[in-house]
Amino acid sequence: MISFPNCKINIGLSITEKRPDGYHNIETVFYPVDLEDALEIAPAKTEQTKLHISGIPIYGNPEKNLVMRAYRLLERNFQLPPVDIYLHKKIPYGSGMGGGSSDATQMLLILNELFALNLTKTQLKDYALLIGSDCPFFLENRPLFACERGDVFEEIPLDLGRYWLLLIKPPYLVNTQEAYSEIMPKKPQFPLWEAIRQPIETWKNMIFNDFEPYVFGKFPFVKHIKEIMYNNGALFAAMSGSGSAVYGIFKAPPLFQYPENYMGFLLSLGSRRQKTKESKRL
Repeated sequence: MISFPNCKINIGLSITEKRPDGYHNIETVFYPVDLEDALEIAPAKTEQTKLHISGIPIYGNPEKNLVMRAYRLLERNFQLPPVDIYLHKKIPYGSGMGGGSSDATQMLLILNELFALNLTKTQLKDYALLIGSDCPFFLENRPLFACERGDVFEEIPLDLGRYWLLLIKPPYLVNTQEAYSEIMPKKPQFPLWEAIRQPIETWKNMIFNDFEPYVFGKFPFVKHIKEIMYNNGALFAAMSGSGSAVYGIFKAPPLFQYPENYMGFLLSLGSRRQKTKESKRL
């Protein structure tokens, strides 16, 4: 069985307070994007479950990958047979776009269907939240306002279907835990729930990502990417999640130069199933 986990962008991200459980309450808008990995599960060729990764390299112990964590969570409670897991990565690692979370959530969904586990959506959400705070979003996978840990959702009237999205991922990794430690939680100046309903041309002055000051200070060229976006006609530009990917929303496909060791993706937001294409590097 094969599926294609997609990523997301954060439109606004406010860290509103520290929770007693050590996590943070946030306010954000999750918007799904059709930049996809590929995830396939097949009968194991050996007696052990193995993860095989291709595409963008991911370093470290495969057992710590979120896809394997999803498998091990269900293995504790169900008699799962060993499988071979093939993960082809196209969503950049360490981008703030939730690629690993999406992969893990799709793993839960595939295992539930493939082995007839009969888990309800509520049960799947509970498992997903054990893996990561943004994993439950990928069970919904549609534009949503999110609060608390990012797992409480409200519908929003948001359709960006007539726009183009340019994603640029610089070769920097942001330590999310460290980034959180540098932020003083506060309520946003403009409530995101209200700001997101305003014309997109006004978002620049109303919608902000609280991680940007820390990341921009540590990696100044990430800030420069955002500035380049605006200088080339972006209606709105921001860093996604805790970074380091930056996106711009445009009326028409933009073309501009960025360093060769950066990854860039140009996508139409008009169709959730439209295939992505790499943006032209001038």
